[in-house]
Amino acid sequence: MSEDSLSLKDSGDGLPPRAAVLELLLKKFERLPEKDKKLFGYGPAYLGGNAAFAGLIANSLFRRVLNVTQGRVTSCLPMAVLPFLTTMALYNGAVSQPLLSGDLNCPTCTIVRGGLVGVVAGGMYPIFLALPVNAALAARYNTAPMPEKGNRMRFWFSVTQPIMRKMTFVMILQALFGVFLSSRHYDIYIKMLQLSATDSEDLHN
Repeated sequence: MSEDSLSLKDSGDGLPPRAAVLELLLKKFERLPEKDKKLFGYGPAYLGGNAAFAGLIANSLFRRVLNVTQGRVTSCLPMAVLPFLTTMALYNGAVSQPLLSGDLNCPTCTIVRGGLVGVVAGGMYPIFLALPVNAALAARYNTAPMPEKGNRMRFWFSVTQPIMRKMTFVMILQALFGVFLSSRHYDIYIKMLQLSATDSEDLHN
């Protein structure tokens, strides 16, 4: 990476150093094996798919606790779509794009970011999203007694706590998958950097 950067600075191509580095990394990425490019491109979608599944599980648990039988599609649709999109966006912003732009060169940082995205966006976020969705349905259809103003926090905490315990295994799986995915992406990034550089030819073609 340092040799490539030096050659870019000395090449006299007129590009800003960062722009030249980004262009070089993109060209190297295009030279990766197809399976590596697919894993890099579709990996966040796999993590997002797991988050959507976690959202559906959390939604089902809250519906049972609050005795909600109405609005199945109304509650399931956002619980699948929003965790999917949020997890994909966060993973791309925290891991994929920093790697492709050369801003993330620490394997430990990459793995920690992947694990955090997995557990927070792919595990905890669906749970906290399912609570207001189903609370609104329970209040609308009177399927469960709603708490008085002074007891609302205690009531929703008591409702959420057992669901959090049941979802612990899902959150652990999401964290492990995020760690695995980010470690594989970092390995692909290293493989990309180790490709033979043809800086002058690539940048001038």
